[in-house]
Amino acid sequence: MPEDTANDREGNAHSDRPRQVQEPEQTLAAPQPDHDARPAVVPGPPQMPAPPQITAAERVRAAAQRRDETDYIFGYWTALGWTILTLGIYGFYVFYQLIRRMRDHNARRLELLDAATTVAWDQAGRQGLQQDMAPAFERAAGHLAVLRRMTGDFREPVIWLLLAIVARGIVEIVAFVLLDQDLVKHGQAEAGAGQELSVIYGRLGQQVPSPDQGQVKGPDNYVGRILAAIFSLGIYMFWWFYNQMDEPNKHFISNWAQEDHLVNAVNAVS
Repeated sequence: MPEDTANDREGNAHSDRPRQVQEPEQTLAAPQPDHDARPAVVPGPPQMPAPPQITAAERVRAAAQRRDETDYIFGYWTALGWTILTLGIYGFYVFYQLIRRMRDHNARRLELLDAATTVAWDQAGRQGLQQDMAPAFERAAGHLAVLRRMTGDFREPVIWLLLAIVARGIVEIVAFVLLDQDLVKHGQAEAGAGQELSVIYGRLGQQVPSPDQGQVKGPDNYVGRILAAIFSLGIYMFWWFYNQMDEPNKHFISNWAQEDHLVNAVNAVS
């Protein structure tokens, strides 16, 4: 039995070796693309920078510079000549401008007077005068409120022009009455605000002439004008057209001198 002993030793030798356990290889699965994936944050559209805020003094100067755009000055005989030469067609343009210029003039003057009031209020605060001058500012604000309400009146010139084409004569009479009422209301509120600003800027050390109250227009005799237009078979309308051109012309020109003084005062305190 040496063979048996040799076999036993060989068996023991094999049994003493550590058993190597072959574990199955784990294959990592390749990541699959996620077609439904969305970025966490969706970039929005680029933000545009906000326009710079203009100061109240710049608003005053800008409104004064726009007078050539809003305050259209008529030449009656030129307008009448072109109306005759165009067989009345140019008269529609005249009517359009009568509506447009009064609407735009009111808006421009409101912007100028409102901005001038803001400049004065800020300057009064720097000088410690706001409390003492508050009543004058309140009265000025009341007059400006009238001008602000007028911006909401129905004065769209294109629509009025279309109405005049459909019913010429009647629409012109209605528009002339409304335009005259606008000029009266506008002139009274504007003069009141100008008077208060004259006092306010005087307290701030700047001389601004007060508006001439005698130039504030009074209302027309509307019934008399309408009857004159009817009984004259429309001839009186030529005179009424002249008044609608001339009276606002005078009003605009009188505003310009006072505006220049107000702009100078604003420049001095701002």
